[in-house]
Amino acid sequence: MRLSHLQAVFLMVAVTLMWSIAGVVTRHLEHARSFEVTFWRSFFTVVSLMVILPFFQGRAVFAKIRDGGRALWISGVCWSVMFTAFMVALTLTSVANVLVTLAAGPFLTAIVARVFIGHRIPSRTWVAIAVAGAGIAYMYGAQIQGGQIAGTLVALCVPIAGAVNWTVTQRSHAQGHNIDLVPAVLVGAVISSLITLPLAMPFRATGHDIGLLALLGLVQLAIPCVLSVVCARVLKAPEIALLALLEVIFGILLAWLGADEVPSQTVLAGGTLVIGALVFNEWMGWRQRT
Repeated sequence: MRLSHLQAVFLMVAVTLMWSIAGVVTRHLEHARSFEVTFWRSFFTVVSLMVILPFFQGRAVFAKIRDGGRALWISGVCWSVMFTAFMVALTLTSVANVLVTLAAGPFLTAIVARVFIGHRIPSRTWVAIAVAGAGIAYMYGAQIQGGQIAGTLVALCVPIAGAVNWTVTQRSHAQGHNIDLVPAVLVGAVISSLITLPLAMPFRATGHDIGLLALLGLVQLAIPCVLSVVCARVLKAPEIALLALLEVIFGILLAWLGADEVPSQTVLAGGTLVIGALVFNEWMGWRQRT
């Protein structure tokens, strides 16, 4: 699948909307907690991808995993860290705390991409990162509360792994290697399932819980993660990280509307700055291309 830049932008927005349902869905679980939540979501992601990937790529997808090389396996480990840390963090702190912490992604991605692959970052993107950073810092200051530090630290693993992941993806394509990193999502889900299985015992999830976690495995993880890797072939790493910030806004709104986790005025004001930065970056990029 080869997308135009504009198509990739809109697809990435849809991806962030699918990602953002995790918080509100987990708030409706009955008995599943912590690592069990992570295990079931990763397990259903594996099941979903075992259908999705062969459907689009045939059985050759398994050969690509075997012969994918170091880049694919590094990406797979990064996905597993993101899958695991995100869900564990959601069980330790509020949705807003987790999502605001994820918004550190653009800064980390820009630094990693600059240091390891010499990626030139346009001035407009630096401005957008600075404005978005101000919004994130404004929200973050109001979200850190006593007893929630552990969840925030766990959540911080997600943007760190994401920065490494996107940079590896960009570097492999820039070097002209014919490596399909889409199967790395499957590798990450398998690793996450295997790591969290012994920690999830004994199972306490009800049928209701398993149904919701199956929904997350397919709609919130399998489908959007595959699509995000497709977007990474067109969009630059810092650009993807900025668009991914929409998950913060969508997720907080969904938790507010669907689980009564009311965000503060600080969160709303900071979110406005983040959205403004995204709009500014994409609008300036469109003007430069046209």
